[in-house]
Amino acid sequence: MDDNKIMGKVSFMMILFFLVLSCFPATVQPSINTAVQAMAGFGPSIVLPLTGNVYPRGHFELSLRIGKPPKSFTFDIDTGSDLTWVQCDANCQGCSLPKHELYKPGKAYVPFDDPLCAAIGNPGSDNPKKKCDFTVQYVDRSTSGYLVRDIFTLRPDKGSTAGSITLTFGCGNKIQSIPHQLRAVGETQNVIGHCLSGKSGGFLFIGNDPVPSSGVTWVPMLKEELVQYYASGPADLFFARKATDIKIPHVLFDCGSTYTYFPSRIYGAILSLLSNDLGKQLVQVPFDQDGTLPVCWRGREPFKSMSDVKSYFKTFTLRFTKDAYLQLPPETYLVISKHGNACLGILNGTVDDVEYNLLGAISMLDKMLIYDNEMGQIGWTSRDCFPPISRTEPFSAML
Repeated sequence: MDDNKIMGKVSFMMILFFLVLSCFPATVQPSINTAVQAMAGFGPSIVLPLTGNVYPRGHFELSLRIGKPPKSFTFDIDTGSDLTWVQCDANCQGCSLPKHELYKPGKAYVPFDDPLCAAIGNPGSDNPKKKCDFTVQYVDRSTSGYLVRDIFTLRPDKGSTAGSITLTFGCGNKIQSIPHQLRAVGETQNVIGHCLSGKSGGFLFIGNDPVPSSGVTWVPMLKEELVQYYASGPADLFFARKATDIKIPHVLFDCGSTYTYFPSRIYGAILSLLSNDLGKQLVQVPFDQDGTLPVCWRGREPFKSMSDVKSYFKTFTLRFTKDAYLQLPPETYLVISKHGNACLGILNGTVDDVEYNLLGAISMLDKMLIYDNEMGQIGWTSRDCFPPISRTEPFSAML
């Protein structure tokens, strides 16, 4: 049977589980793109509530129930990664969870002759019924695992049958992996987004129903370079509504990174802008006296909230085009440490081996970020991301 026809019959929700937690661009997997283009009609959006924060937790996550009887597992979201999977008790090495909390795959392994095995870049096997495995090489380590298929209880309020669906996902024997992108197939537009609350929590969505019809700033995705990431650019940096001489050739949007990174030249210029503007109003704290982040400032009294800090710090603005601005007010680049200091959530990427200009979760707070793979564009608009979208709003699914 033709591969595209097979992929067209694969449940949309199987692919959704890979994609909705990772949100990679559509251009990475041409074979899956072809299958998507062959599908007729798109259905409703899916909205998933999130928990977590930038500080002190350092990440945002969602909880899904797997197996029968169902057991809860937690997943981080990350627009800089692709395949999302649980830690698995199959010869687990270096897992961070105790053995009784690991996922037990049983007989749920996906064989090599399954089309999803080929979709993640697996070259195949002489034994088509062998477990579909994968290995991914990081800079500092490699990781491996298997594809499995199991029952997810997504809507327990709808009953055991209507509230459950079979999904395909990764079962890992190390801590995390980043295999190839699997794009959504079937019943919804290939539009993905998230809204991370500066208070805590937020929501993640797939489909274009949650996207406002107006008030969204759009910029084109980079197509030739950095195609495997959500990126745009170039951008000019403004500070306190005034132009600077800082030019940023590209900007990556990565909600899986807690903080924002720039290479040494840009980072140093940003730090100088802040230091010169602050003057002697605040005192920079040595790292060994706070330890939260490399650069922190102390006031006359410990800061208790962001409102105490905002009068000292100005807003940064990224201008992508004449009409496309992304504002970064103090609450999107500062955190208040447990010591009551204001700490800079913009880091030196050169020191931390981050080679790109990268906007992390801190710079996305209280904004809806939209990754529109259908139109090849990235959008944002300010909104209160907490509490998550309620079931009374006109989106057809809230998982």
